[in-house]
Amino acid sequence: MSDLVFYTNPMSRGRIVRWMLEEVGTPYETVVIDYGRMADADYRAVNPMAKVPTLRHGETTVTECAAICCYLAEAFPDAGLSPAPGTAERGAFLRWMFFGAGPVEAAVTNTSFGWAARTPQEEGRLGYGSTARVLDTLEALVAAGPYLMGERFSAADVYLGSQIAWGLQFGTMEARPGFQDYVARIMSRPAARAASAKDDALMPAKA
Repeated sequence: MSDLVFYTNPMSRGRIVRWMLEEVGTPYETVVIDYGRMADADYRAVNPMAKVPTLRHGETTVTECAAICCYLAEAFPDAGLSPAPGTAERGAFLRWMFFGAGPVEAAVTNTSFGWAARTPQEEGRLGYGSTARVLDTLEALVAAGPYLMGERFSAADVYLGSQIAWGLQFGTMEARPGFQDYVARIMSRPAARAASAKDDALMPAKA
């Protein structure tokens, strides 16, 4: 039994955490939770939100993709996926991780449902302002590459990069050339390919 237990479903944001686990390179146990079982009492005792992914590391339980990615980067520093605390690089790392968890997640989700601010005053009440502003900020960020932290690949690329990749795949994000080039670059990593293969193998068989 591994000290790391990963609760997921291959058709979920758990794919982000799977990639992070593969980058860390530490053995872990996978527990697949069917969507029909997520509200069961035994799983709600693990994650009361009845959602995946969830990570258990010994006696520690972590939920939310960004938090899990940050936790793994700090718990396994030899993987080199997070800058040292108290540095300028660490500040940038946290900035973009939480930009992904806040403005990007909200803007892309709202846009996919057809929700948008109608006036500048309404934009001012939204944490992300407008989807166009979010995408412009992202485009400038990836253009400075090759990675979000410059020359260094980090957990921010796993988390925020996955959001960009999903946005392109499902058409919820404009297919700007900079996004496409960046996604092609990060998804060619061996850990990204290994994670995708493992999740694809868990997908339900097509009738």
